[in-house]
Amino acid sequence: MNSKERLFKLLDFLQIGQAAFEKKVGISNGYTNNLKNSIGASVASKISIAFPDVNITWLLTGEGEMLKTTITPEAKAVKITEFVKIPFIQAHARAGYLTGYGDDEFIDELPTIPVIVDRNFKGKYRIFEIEGDSMDDGSRFSLYDGDKVLCREIRQDLWQYKLHIKDWYFVIVSKTEGIIVKQITDHNVETGYIICHPLNPYFDDITINLNDVVELYNVIKIVDRNTRI
Repeated sequence: MNSKERLFKLLDFLQIGQAAFEKKVGISNGYTNNLKNSIGASVASKISIAFPDVNITWLLTGEGEMLKTTITPEAKAVKITEFVKIPFIQAHARAGYLTGYGDDEFIDELPTIPVIVDRNFKGKYRIFEIEGDSMDDGSRFSLYDGDKVLCREIRQDLWQYKLHIKDWYFVIVSKTEGIIVKQITDHNVETGYIICHPLNPYFDDITINLNDVVELYNVIKIVDRNTRI
């Protein structure tokens, strides 16, 4: 991953557009998209001032984590402040969601699950219920039938860039395949095709064009798992 890819990963995490990022940092309009080589020291300094929680070493070299993990004596710990009610799409309601995902009234009528959030909680979130065992290969990385997973939307303007397929599982809301939860093992930026891979070896890969996708989410974490015997 080069500096430009890390920068777009940061923007995705921050849920901030390029223009808004450039304005906040104080750099020229179009800098982000036109970046070809490494980020200069001057721009890196401006980013560190505008976003003090970002690990600039990671941004420049890829070493360490995206965010700073150490706390200086002057720093204040982030406090959990509240619960946010996240719309919950149950397995049996997936067909309804495919037709109502863009309808605010439909979304308001969905059941919700409260999730504890902090100040980093930004963007559009959904909780999806896992259906079936295509993501169950018996390992600790499995998603089981009935699991409820918290997901954060990837904005459509970011789909034109290489998706961070090594970092997440994905929920793909597709006009052709419905709502599926898979790994993405390849993203062809030029053609827009993604290869959706199940963990369970008894299931086949699915190829989808992003033109047929209406929403795309990163799976952030499991928020509820039934006891399995």
